[in-house]
Amino acid sequence: MKLWGIDLGGTKIEGVILDSETKEVLYRERIPTEGAKGYPHVLNQVQKLVNILQDTSGLSPEKIGIGTPGSTDPSSGLLKNCNSVHLNGQPVHADLQKILGIPVNMANDANCFALAETQMGCVPDTAPDAQVVFGVIMGSGVGGGLVVNGQIINGANGIGGEWGHNFLHKSGGPCYCGKTGCVETVIAGPHLERYYYEQSGKKLGLADIIQNRSSDPVAEQTYNRLIQYYGQAISTIINMIDPDVIVIGGGVGNIDALYTEGLESVKRHIFNTECHTKILKPKLGDSAGVFGAAYL
Repeated sequence: MKLWGIDLGGTKIEGVILDSETKEVLYRERIPTEGAKGYPHVLNQVQKLVNILQDTSGLSPEKIGIGTPGSTDPSSGLLKNCNSVHLNGQPVHADLQKILGIPVNMANDANCFALAETQMGCVPDTAPDAQVVFGVIMGSGVGGGLVVNGQIINGANGIGGEWGHNFLHKSGGPCYCGKTGCVETVIAGPHLERYYYEQSGKKLGLADIIQNRSSDPVAEQTYNRLIQYYGQAISTIINMIDPDVIVIGGGVGNIDALYTEGLESVKRHIFNTECHTKILKPKLGDSAGVFGAAYL
């Protein structure tokens, strides 16, 4: 069986055809999204990419999975919470299904990340018997996806896994979502950089902040803040759903200390004497989105 997936991103649209048995990438292509040209153009770009894959492979999809930057509201069918604002408030799922003429399964990019790592990433390698997997995105924002027994849990509101907009600490300040002190405003990359700037008066990228912490007291303070609140934020996931595995994706997730000192911080905050949840680095990198879309 061939699995077709599309990752609809802000700057590029990527498509893939996978062999479901071998998990081999048979065909792969990407084209620019060109979102500035408007919503109808983006839909046409998706159709164009599917046509390219058909022409290249000689195959035709019976159904297709599509990953998006936002989530579909179950009651209205409209896309929401999307940083590609031209997609917000649009019936993306219905329109793509109509244009492509085949069944479409759609999920947000964090869910696709979690599903990909569950099916063909770090989870089969490290915890093949895992039933509950939570995929964390820690980068310019904070998001997440929940997979149970190989299936994405979208939830009644279409926001399953959105731990980034739980309250963490008031010092995070206002969030674009309208609340204050969200997880995202405390431990996302830009907000950590903002905290360093507010304390030091200097602008520095997160990688340099982490690297300089032994010689820069404010960098050390920023690092300690990350470790502390990372532990608290991750512990809420474990206390609520107790996953077998948490996979940490995104740029902030590349910080090695999250898997050592960060893990110790998690242990201090969970409702148990030990932490049996495996906290892992992802295997698939930026390929996870399109692979997860195929597995939809």
